[in-house]
Amino acid sequence: MLSRCGAGFGWLGLAAVMGEARLLAETPNVDPLAPRPPHFPARAKRVIQLLANGGPGQMDTFDPKPMLTKYHGQRLPIHFATERPTGAALGTPFKFARYGQSGLEVSELFAQLAAKHADDLCVIRSMHTDTPIHENSLRLMNCGAGTMTRPSIGAWITYGLGTENQNLPGFVVLVPKGMPVAGADNWQSSFLPGAYQGTYVETEGKKPEELIENLRNPFLNATAQRAQLDFIEQLNRRHLAARKEAALEARIHTFELAFRMQTAATDAFDIGREPEHIRNLYGDTPQAKQMLIARRLVERGVRYVQVWHGTLQPWDSHNNIAEDHRNLARASCQGITALLTDLKSRGLLDDTLVIWGGEFGRTPTVELTQNNDLKPTAGRDHNNHGFSMWLAGGGVKGGLAYGATDDFGFHAVDQRVHVHDLQATILHLLGFDHERLIYRHSGRDFRLTDVHGRVVKDLLA
Repeated sequence: MLSRCGAGFGWLGLAAVMGEARLLAETPNVDPLAPRPPHFPARAKRVIQLLANGGPGQMDTFDPKPMLTKYHGQRLPIHFATERPTGAALGTPFKFARYGQSGLEVSELFAQLAAKHADDLCVIRSMHTDTPIHENSLRLMNCGAGTMTRPSIGAWITYGLGTENQNLPGFVVLVPKGMPVAGADNWQSSFLPGAYQGTYVETEGKKPEELIENLRNPFLNATAQRAQLDFIEQLNRRHLAARKEAALEARIHTFELAFRMQTAATDAFDIGREPEHIRNLYGDTPQAKQMLIARRLVERGVRYVQVWHGTLQPWDSHNNIAEDHRNLARASCQGITALLTDLKSRGLLDDTLVIWGGEFGRTPTVELTQNNDLKPTAGRDHNNHGFSMWLAGGGVKGGLAYGATDDFGFHAVDQRVHVHDLQATILHLLGFDHERLIYRHSGRDFRLTDVHGRVVKDLLA
């Protein structure tokens, strides 16, 4: 008995080593995007992440600071450690009011959103992150690591859950045009199988074939394409068996998905098929179009949709924050409001988690000008020590303002929430223990939250 047990332990060890080296036989043609159950019953089934990239000013949007207004134009009585030297206090140029039964305080910038959905918003006013650098903070927000190549949150979620529609990607990234800061790092699959990487779509085009390059094959009909694809897959799998290359495995699944997308994507991305009253509800800005596409995608089973407001940090208001923030909110508020309204009317908001926010916030003090003076066109610098984000739907408490920054909105001081805590909470809402959603790579177990993170249970409904 002891001899056989000893031999058994050896075989177990060998299996683990061979598995890590990708030397074990694989089940052919297993769909990596097939639906899978989470660790425990989930509150949310899908996520829409609205990236106000660049860093909105928390004291200008969802975190009112009367003391900052009181000290406007003066030196603040406390010291701030910022990325660059800053000047006098800059009170917000926007008025705050209370909305809904909860009395949630929101800036006039998002008055339309607050008037209809204040009691749906779960505002976190005590967010903080590690660095005031756009690239690093975006990677940390999206991938759990600021400097190293790691899988993005959308990739982790599709790895854990698969997708409900095999004819569409499980993870879609909507960008107006061009690549944002840090580029594809924000939606990469890294060492996860390539099928989980975000599918990048530029939303500037009008028709589906303009949004997705080479969506249709003008040379072959569906039957001929199917035969060609089957033959190519045989060759690729023979090649894969000899080399075990992750990139080739991803390409095989990409070919198959691209073939199936020809019909499904044409339908999903064609907002012209929406009734006129729905299109009018969202508005006609580029962001409104993105919101409507996002709703159509999650309605069709896409697991994670990431919506970028723009590419070159549009919310990065170093100058003239009064005009810049007002224009940015005007361009996005109606679309965001319509998205929540539309999801709610279709019964989707209860199990769709919507997230809004940037990679960090902004300073309560003015960005220094050449003459070190305070002008009406003044802006704010980066601030990673305290900022605001909000969640809606998907099992979170509505009408809640959680945590607090100091009197001037610089530093998160009460019920602090780190980016890893937010990620752990998002995974929890989707039915995952963030410490158990792991992938073994290079001799260790990796997870989205690395070795950090806690679920913020006070945010859960």
